[in-house]
Amino acid sequence: MKNKTSRRQFIKKSAKGAVVLGTSGYLFAIQGCSKNKEFDLIISGGIVYDGLGNPGKETDIAINNNQIFRIGENLNKSKAKKVIEANGLAVSPGFIDVHTHTDCELLVNPKAESYIRQGITTEISGNCGSSPFPVADVIFEEMKSRLKEVYDIELNWKDINGFFQRIEEKGIAHNYATMLGHGDLRGKVVGFNDQPPTESQLAEMKNIVEKNMKAGAIGLSTGLEYAPGSYANTEEIIELCYVVAKNNGIYTTHMRNEGNMLIEAIDEAIEIARKTNVSLQISHFKVAYPANWSKIDMALKKIEEAKQEGINILADRYPYIAGSTGLSFYFPLWARQGTTEEFITRLKNPELDRKLRDYSKEQEKKLGSWDKVLISDVFTDKNKVFEGKNILEAAGETAKDPYDFMRDLLIDEKNRVGMVDFVMHEDNLKRILAHPLLTFASDGSAVAPYGLLYKGKPHPRLYGTFPRILGKYAREEKIFTLPQAIQKMTSLAAQKFGCTGRGQITEGYFADMVVFNPDEVIDQATWEDPHQYPKGIDYVIVNGKIVINEGNHTEVLPGKILKK
Repeated sequence: MKNKTSRRQFIKKSAKGAVVLGTSGYLFAIQGCSKNKEFDLIISGGIVYDGLGNPGKETDIAINNNQIFRIGENLNKSKAKKVIEANGLAVSPGFIDVHTHTDCELLVNPKAESYIRQGITTEISGNCGSSPFPVADVIFEEMKSRLKEVYDIELNWKDINGFFQRIEEKGIAHNYATMLGHGDLRGKVVGFNDQPPTESQLAEMKNIVEKNMKAGAIGLSTGLEYAPGSYANTEEIIELCYVVAKNNGIYTTHMRNEGNMLIEAIDEAIEIARKTNVSLQISHFKVAYPANWSKIDMALKKIEEAKQEGINILADRYPYIAGSTGLSFYFPLWARQGTTEEFITRLKNPELDRKLRDYSKEQEKKLGSWDKVLISDVFTDKNKVFEGKNILEAAGETAKDPYDFMRDLLIDEKNRVGMVDFVMHEDNLKRILAHPLLTFASDGSAVAPYGLLYKGKPHPRLYGTFPRILGKYAREEKIFTLPQAIQKMTSLAAQKFGCTGRGQITEGYFADMVVFNPDEVIDQATWEDPHQYPKGIDYVIVNGKIVINEGNHTEVLPGKILKK
C-alpha cells in the first residue's frame, strides 16, 4: 500500500506515552501494509457515518493497532482476531466533548464511566477558568485537605507536568486534553482578590501560559463570572491571548455575563479574538433568565457576523434548559473573592447582611422564584436531605427564608454546595443546538453510580448529553439529521480543537469509534435519578481497543493525554 506524502500524519510518542498531535492529513500507516496481515478487529456490516455529514453507508472497517487500517465491503473476517457484528447498527467516529471539568475524578476512577458509556472517546477539560494547575501556594494546603477529604487523593503536584504524570501513572479509558484555567493562573500570580496585575505579574502570567502550552495545554480558558477570573479586565485577557494565538491554541470563555449583559459579553469575547487572532470558543452558549430570552436573535447574529468577518469562532451547548454550578454563584463577586475561609467570614459578618440580602432579592427577581434552583449535592451527611429539593422547598422545611437557608447551608458546608438552575427556554435551546456554528458539550465531569464519584443528584448532562442529542433532538425532534448531529460531535469538534487524526472514519485515522443503535439510543438520567447510564450504546473503541463491549465496561484503559 502506497502512502502519499500529503496523506501522512506523523505521531511522536513521549517516554510516558502521551500522543503529540500533528498538523494535518492522515496517519501514516507504518504497520500492516501486507494484504495478508491479520487484523486486530473488524467491525462488520454496520451503517458507517464518516463524521463529515455524509449519509451512512453499509461497509466493514478493519483496525490494526490504534488505527483504522482499511474500509471496504466484505473484509475477510477470518483474518481478524475479533469481530463486531454491527448489522443494523450505526458506526461513527468517537464523540468529542469539547467542554468538561473532569480532572481529579480520573485519579479516583480512571474508567470515566459516565462519559465513555455515552460514546465520548475524547474530552476537553480545564474550562471556565478552572484547571488543577497551577496550584497557588496560598491555597495548596486547603486544596490538599479537600482532595483528601472528598476523594482520598494525595495532592503532590503544583503544575501541569505533575498533574499529567499522575494521570499517566493511573491510566485512563478515553483521551483527555485540557485547557489552562485563567482563574488558577491569576490566583497563582496575582492572588484571589479584586486587584489588577502589575506589569511584572502580567509578564509572569504570559510566561506561564507559554510554558503550559509547550507542556501540552491546548489553550486558555476564562470563567469571567467567577472569582478571581472576573477581576480581569479585557486588556489582561487580550495580552494573554496573544500568547495563546502565537502557540496556535484556543481561547474558551465562560463569558462575563449570560443574562442581562449577554450581548455586551459576546462583544467582549469577539473583540478579544479580533485583536489577537486567537481561535475563539464561547462556552455553554445560552440566553439566561426570562427577561432576556428574546435576545436569542441578536446573540446568534453576533457570532454569525464574527464568522463572516473571518474570526475563527464556534460555541458549544448541552441539550438541557437548566445550568449547574456552585450555589455561591448567587452571591456577589465581591463576597466571593479570596479564599473559602474569607468568603465564609463575609457570610457571617452582620455588617454585610443587608447588602447580601439586597443582592439576593435581585437574583430572585431574575429567576422569578427560588423554586427554579435545586440543591444538587452537599458534602456532609446531615444536609443530604436537601439534595434534589428546590430552595423554596428546602427553606420551608427549615422554617427559614430562602436567603437565610442558602447562607447557612454554604457556611455549614464550607461552600461545597452544588446547584441546578432552570433559567433557559426550550425553543431557544433547539435553535442553538441546530446552529451550524455550534458543537456539543456536557459541561460536567466523569462520575459513576458507585464509589466515591457517586454522590448527590448531579445535572443529568453528566450521563446523558450525547445520547440525548442523538435520541431526542435528532431522531425525535428532528432539528437536524443523524449525519449532521454526528458531524457536530466529531469532525467539527476535532477540527476546532486540533484533535488531528480523530473525528472521522477514514483510513489511517485513530480508531476511536462508537457503535450504537440509532433507533434506541437515548439518555435515561433524570432530575430525580440522574445516576443512570444511557441505553443504545453497544460498543465504544478508543485507540483501537474495545472499552465498552455489548454495553459493559471492559476495564481496559487505552486513553491518551492529547497535547498541543
